[in-house]
Amino acid sequence: MERLKEFRALGLTDKTLKPLIEKGFEKPSPIQALTIPALLNGDKDIIGQAQTGTGKTAAFSLPILEKIEKVTGNIQAIVLAPTRELAVQVAEEMNSLSHGRGLRITPVYGGQSLEFQRKQIKRGTDIVVGTPGRVIDLINRRILKLDAIDYFILDEADEMLNMGFVDDIEEILRATNDNKRMLFFSATMPREILRVAQEHMGEHEVLAVKKRELTTDLTEQIYFEVKERDKFEALCRIIDIESEFYGIVFCRTKNDCNVLVGKLNDRGYDAEGLHGDITQNHRELTLRRFKSKRINLLVATDVAARGIDVNDLTHVINYAIPQDPESYVHRIGRTGRAGKEGTAITFITPSEYRRLLNIQRITKTEIKKEKVPGVRDVIEAKRNRVFEEVNTILEGSSYESFQKMAEEMLEASPNPESLIAALLKHSYDELLDEGNYREIEDVKVDKTGKARLFIALGKKDKMTAKKLVDMIKKKTTVKDKSIKRVEIYENFSFMTVPFAEAEEIIATFKQEKRGRKPLIEKAKVRRK
Repeated sequence: MERLKEFRALGLTDKTLKPLIEKGFEKPSPIQALTIPALLNGDKDIIGQAQTGTGKTAAFSLPILEKIEKVTGNIQAIVLAPTRELAVQVAEEMNSLSHGRGLRITPVYGGQSLEFQRKQIKRGTDIVVGTPGRVIDLINRRILKLDAIDYFILDEADEMLNMGFVDDIEEILRATNDNKRMLFFSATMPREILRVAQEHMGEHEVLAVKKRELTTDLTEQIYFEVKERDKFEALCRIIDIESEFYGIVFCRTKNDCNVLVGKLNDRGYDAEGLHGDITQNHRELTLRRFKSKRINLLVATDVAARGIDVNDLTHVINYAIPQDPESYVHRIGRTGRAGKEGTAITFITPSEYRRLLNIQRITKTEIKKEKVPGVRDVIEAKRNRVFEEVNTILEGSSYESFQKMAEEMLEASPNPESLIAALLKHSYDELLDEGNYREIEDVKVDKTGKARLFIALGKKDKMTAKKLVDMIKKKTTVKDKSIKRVEIYENFSFMTVPFAEAEEIIATFKQEKRGRKPLIEKAKVRRK
């Protein structure tokens, strides 16, 4: 526990600190150092401002777990997250941080059976982590009761706003009791979120962490367009075409991590996994093996990769595209260290191109598209390595014990070339077999996919289609031919543009407001 003395100084007890040792924590991040004592010792509501990937989940989880002293069977806290992926990720981390307490933490989100979630809640749960739409469904069906909670946590508040969830958040808040602690966490603090805080929070304080610079200087960044079912095949080709692959493959969940490690081992690769459920002893052993290069392939989740310090990785592979630009930078920053260049590869499926654009825009870097290596290219790379291995042996003296046997075989063989071919087949037939690889289906990501934008100007502002197009052209590089379906109504307007242009327009007009609302934002979609 000595190495966690900085966490202990924040007010956490040994029972809460024990899982931190198993997960590899060493010292609190800035947002954790601010939030943990404020939650443990104060009684104010909190607005926490820090970039994604800075440990916000542990910042609110640890003090809440410290304060929840016993399992009641009733819901004591609810965490709202903007996406199902984030809800699962937060629930998994809270589960690993609560190890040994017997608490039940239940994720609820669209796409999973309502009946399954009803049974989970009915049998008793202490903390619910959910997406707004599914939480409202469960409230309306009288499955989820939030009228006696102790904590209400809003994670990624600005992303909630971007996705049009503000009304949903207020609806959920109306179903909760008044005497609860509220925590809003966000990378930025738009006026709309501050308005919700002002209306629903009591006395509160703002805890802000200085924004980190996002840098990716020494890393070559590329992406491959693949279907979900072809990711494993693409990964194998990337590993096999490299002469000395030494890298980390990032997955989204611990289950994804376990499945991928199993498939890699079955394929003959020496891979091991890191995620929140492995023991500290196992973690330390795995990291020692990886750092000493006894294994060259580590499969990890973002949370479990915390604290990995390796200077000479050749590759970081985003098997699953990260949730946000900060996580992307944090992942790929593990290459390009100590002056050595590295390669970051991201797999994207057809539906993920927009997220890739957002990462490029925020990090101000180009991620180049490349094609997955072809089977013949991989085999040719392996053939070249066979030549290099044989030449290395020839340059040494380790083959002298086979000299007499070689002479006898040459005397018995009428064709020396056939003899060498037979020996190569015996030694390298499986290695050079094209049948080891299956076809990867060509996929074209829809880069012309469209986004619908909402503009808070209409006929009453004397806005016309031409004026709107001219306004966009004047302040951005967007061409008028890219702007389609301009619709002008009395109080507002809509337009449709390609994904990339939409990101540029929103970023350009980000600071311009119409009352409390952004002048231009992504049009809200109906909640399913």
